[in-house]
Order: sequence, then C-alpha cells, then structure tokens
Amino acid sequence: MPDTITTRYSPLVPQDMLDEIFLKDAREPEDARLWVPNGPGRWSRPLCLNVSQGYWVHLVKVTVGGVVSRHRHPAPVHGFVLEGRWRYLERDWVATAGSYLFEPPGDVHTLVVDDGDSMITLFHNTGALLYCDEQGKTVGSTDVFDRVAAARKHYEAVGLGADYVKRFIR
Repeated sequence: MPDTITTRYSPLVPQDMLDEIFLKDAREPEDARLWVPNGPGRWSRPLCLNVSQGYWVHLVKVTVGGVVSRHRHPAPVHGFVLEGRWRYLERDWVATAGSYLFEPPGDVHTLVVDDGDSMITLFHNTGALLYCDEQGKTVGSTDVFDRVAAARKHYEAVGLGADYVKRFIR
C-alpha cells in the first residue's frame, strides 16, 4: 500500500507570479448575487477576467427561450456545456451537457435557447465579442474591460462591493 502524503509540496514561487484563482463551486447556486445579469433570463458568472491578455472565462446561464445573440469573434472561443441545451441557427447540431465547442475566429453564429430549454455553459472568450446584424455587420461589442465594468457595477448594487470583482481579475 502506498504511503499517504501528509505534507503539501511548496515549490519556489517566482517573485512576480500572480495569485491563482480557485473557486470550489463556481456555480454557487445558493448565491444568485454572483451572477451578473446580461439581459432577461441571461447571466454571466465571471471566473477569470484576464485584463493583461484580453480574455475572460465565465459561465453563461440562460433560463428563457429565444435568441441570445448573433455575433462573431476575432479570436478563438472554447465552450463546454455543463447543463441544458442550446444551438446555433447556422448549424445542424444541438449542444447538450458534455458537449465541447471550438469556435474559429471570424465565424458568425446566432446562439439560441429553444422554448422550454435552459443552459449553463463554460465559455473561454479571447478578444472581443462582436455583435452582428443579419448581414454580419458589427453593431456592437464587448470585451474583458466591459465585463469587468459590468461585474463591478453589479457587485456594488447587490451589496458585495465594487471591489468583489478584483478576485477574478488577472
């Protein structure tokens, strides 16, 4: 039988290394204040807001059916469905719990949650999210700095304090 390790390994840490982010239960179902509203029936739960490299990792929760957004990304996006189901109007697949998605830069797609469905998906967005009209023309955008500002405002409004967002910023 192998020996049980009773002490923690403590490596030498570079002087300027950033602190890690560890969230034991990132979904935090008991505390709705951690979910930043993004529209009716839509929320974002920040996990990492990386302002030095221009990306954000977050959980997206949608609880009502409809079009979430038509958009494209100038950089790659990764997604992993934790709960529920959703699809893109431009595709013939449906993302369900356990599905993984790589979105190549430049692809325009329309995220839809069908009536009666809901979802929670982990997304890693690099660069901006560019909202598009039906012809693919950019009509708006959001980036990691917008996400930080929205979270800061929300956390202040719900009593967690504006600085609560700092735990996710790297």
